[in-house]
Amino acid sequence: MSKKILHMHFGKDGGAERFFVNLVQGFGERGAEQRFVTRPDRIWKHEIAPLGPIIESHYRRISPGSALLTWRVHRMIRDWRPDVIMAWMSRSSRLIPNYPGAVKLTRLGDYPRHLRHFRHNDLIVGNTPGIAQACRDLGWRKPALLVSNFAREVTPVPVDRASVNTPDDAFVICGSGRFVHRKGFDVLIRAAAQIPDAWLWLVGEGERRAELEALVSEVGLAERTRFLGWVDEPMHHVAACDVFVMPSRHEPLGNVILESWKAQVPTISTHSEGPSWFATDGQDCLLVEIDDVAGMKAAISRVKEEPGLAAHLVAAGTATLEAKFTRDRVLDQYFEIFGGRY
Repeated sequence: MSKKILHMHFGKDGGAERFFVNLVQGFGERGAEQRFVTRPDRIWKHEIAPLGPIIESHYRRISPGSALLTWRVHRMIRDWRPDVIMAWMSRSSRLIPNYPGAVKLTRLGDYPRHLRHFRHNDLIVGNTPGIAQACRDLGWRKPALLVSNFAREVTPVPVDRASVNTPDDAFVICGSGRFVHRKGFDVLIRAAAQIPDAWLWLVGEGERRAELEALVSEVGLAERTRFLGWVDEPMHHVAACDVFVMPSRHEPLGNVILESWKAQVPTISTHSEGPSWFATDGQDCLLVEIDDVAGMKAAISRVKEEPGLAAHLVAAGTATLEAKFTRDRVLDQYFEIFGGRY
């Protein structure tokens, strides 16, 4: 029997939102009937629209619109009678009603500061062990489970470097994500500037773009840096690069690393929370300390210059991806939860 799943998601645009799209598409392929509550005009709206009706709202904490949204959602739950009510992150969990007819859960991709929004939850799902443990440390006594992510099911096809005005023979470094402080792109820029003749592709957007553009000029990298904005499928750009770097200061998981492994590109990451859990330094990834420009430069230089290292990292990354982060495994785990087996 197919499941009726209501998703409540007020995220913005980035890697976490790409995974949301991946997952709900997987649910749809397994026959789930779905409905959505999201922010208005998300860039990925067209990808979920074929899967079910969408209610759009900014859902601010105190506003007439939030009260109206709460009424609309609770009426829809009463009339539609979903089997699963799935909130994404703490904010949307405030909308979960005390409704006994559904499995009620929140999927967390980051560490919660408190448990107040989860009062009607049956369980919490974190995509790393640390998130589940953080919930327990805050006093959560119901199930707190681990279900991680998977890379998007596409066949990476490297973009033509000429299409982004980059020489075919250049050594290209790639990073992707939202341009915010926690993502550490300033560190990547400073490290890349110290690699002779290296080019840098930055895939994404965000509030710090102007600062990053000023920084590439300051360090003399402007002519060899390409700000590519949000693209429909980042893996095609990652696949055209020589090394992928995730320089985050805080990263609960790091879905972009899974995508880099999927694209079969050697990968470097900081010792942030997620990669420290699932990646092994020197095997499937090179791990450097947070905010360590010299360490990041050294790791990139190793990939560029050390014979056989890039191929070793790619092979081991593929093996880790297939062992721990497959699509079928993640979907199976969620449907077990939806069936009350938790």
